[in-house]
Amino acid sequence: MRSPRVPLVLAVGLAGTLAVALTAPAAATASAAAPGPKPVSNSLPKVPVMRGGGGAVSSVDAVASQVGIDVLKAGGNAADAAVATAAALGVTEPYSTGIGGGGFFVFYDAKTHQVKTIDGRETAPSTFTQRAFLEPNGTPMAFDKAVNSGLSVGVPGSPATWDLATRSFGTQPLGLLLRPAENIARRGFVVDQTFHDQTAANAARFAKFPATAKVFLPGGSAPAVGSVFRNPDMAAAYRELRTRGVASLYAGRLGRAVVDEAQNPHTAPGVSVPHGQITTADLRAYRALPKAPVHSRYRGLDVYGMPVPSSGGIAVAEILNLLEAIDQRTGIRLGDLSNADYLHRFSEASALAFADRNRYVGDVPNVPSSELVSQGFADERACLFSPGTALKRPVPFGSPDGSYSSCGPTATTSRLPNDGQSTSHLVVTDKWGNAVSYTLTIEQTGGSAITVPGWGFLLNNELTDFDFVPLSPDVPDPNLPGPGKRPRSSMSPTVVLDHGRLRLVAGSPGGATIITTVAQVLTEYVDRGLPLVDAIAAARLSSRNGVEQAEPALMSSPDANALTAKGHVLASTPEIGAATAIRVIGPDDFEAAAETVRRGGGSAMVVNPR
Repeated sequence: MRSPRVPLVLAVGLAGTLAVALTAPAAATASAAAPGPKPVSNSLPKVPVMRGGGGAVSSVDAVASQVGIDVLKAGGNAADAAVATAAALGVTEPYSTGIGGGGFFVFYDAKTHQVKTIDGRETAPSTFTQRAFLEPNGTPMAFDKAVNSGLSVGVPGSPATWDLATRSFGTQPLGLLLRPAENIARRGFVVDQTFHDQTAANAARFAKFPATAKVFLPGGSAPAVGSVFRNPDMAAAYRELRTRGVASLYAGRLGRAVVDEAQNPHTAPGVSVPHGQITTADLRAYRALPKAPVHSRYRGLDVYGMPVPSSGGIAVAEILNLLEAIDQRTGIRLGDLSNADYLHRFSEASALAFADRNRYVGDVPNVPSSELVSQGFADERACLFSPGTALKRPVPFGSPDGSYSSCGPTATTSRLPNDGQSTSHLVVTDKWGNAVSYTLTIEQTGGSAITVPGWGFLLNNELTDFDFVPLSPDVPDPNLPGPGKRPRSSMSPTVVLDHGRLRLVAGSPGGATIITTVAQVLTEYVDRGLPLVDAIAAARLSSRNGVEQAEPALMSSPDANALTAKGHVLASTPEIGAATAIRVIGPDDFEAAAETVRRGGGSAMVVNPR
């Protein structure tokens, strides 16, 4: 159900909210470090859980979440707020998302009880072939070499997604919804620890590209915590999109600037990187695509996610189906297990789903999606599960052929693909009951490290999501490069309905760990009975058919010893994912939840707190 098309009084509302005075210490630092317009406030609440009515927003950033809240307060609906929030994240989280990236947008329409999606994934140039990431001698290009180059840049999909989402689901013009992002980029925001650390970690590769160093390494180093970071070039880019429309990117001067820089990246003296293949014709040909969602059932709930080229909807569904199948085989419910045994089941189901994902899912014809998410296939795959012993990794992939027995045929699998880690996710609900789950990205933290000169935004490296060579020489690989092809993604924006009514929206950043993060949050909440914010905060395990990544809190717990005793091979990693979610408690009663610690904590907000 859409709200009436009443123009938002957004510029005034946003200024009133975001121009709040800085706290005294930060204000002093900011004033000394960056004379200019008054920055947006860093005194906005950044809390992991909030309940109330009028609508809700949850993202990784308080400034961006507040933009979404302002849109809802002014009468916009969930789609309007999601687009405005996403654009703001492009300013405050520029190493994870922005104009130069893409993503997947899932919308729940409260009036029709239908879930609809937009595929805004980046596309390969028309000249891209299976040899794109091979050296002249036929060996795969070094991954870092490919990432930090024009060759990795795909046609951006985010502006087209915003345009289609506002026209299809929203109530307000895109130009109005981009105004807050322009305002934030021009006025600046106060640098937090996460922004500083991400900049510092990428300083060496940012320095290879003068336009990137100029914008993101002012004075030659990462901006200090508490200083003000302004990006007037990015403000100009948002103003260009706002006033001239997204045609400026896909058929105008903004697009020409993208193509010029991707084809011939400006580099520091002595630095040479591969050139890109993207052309203005590729930009003109780009379309954000409406698609039917992936649908599965879990514990009587309807779970909706993204279809191909995302593997997220399929893999999350298969993990959940496998967990139900294992319940049936063992006679013990997931919610009745010890935490170690729960993690064992979760790990085994995840490994099996990833084996099937790597073998079958990609932007190719005839992906057996309906079979991969069928309970019959999961029942057959679950025959490999043992309560006491972990499967040896990599586990074999199954045969989703529609003919299932107690234990079906399997085949060997091989090495694992590369998967980038940097993404952002946001969720929105409005007072009418509409909802959005939206994951957007530029791939690696900092994307390709190439900034479009004069426009202040980073270009993606999404094309390195393709497999450079087949994962196994004897098995077809659906994720090899190809002309106009969209690389496989792990983004998993998810909507959960209960008898047609919205119950939960969720998602996370984190490359391939997105799939396991979303599935773990869902099972911790639905099966283990944790409050939503605690389900998000729980120590994570990411099992993707190889060595299993585990967060320090898990590695130092007795559960790690119990898993190791079963044969799991664990490797410590600082953090996995950064989830956001909103649950519906009742009519116009929402609980927004976000991370408590990961990525500096997230920002959950509601329009009218209770």
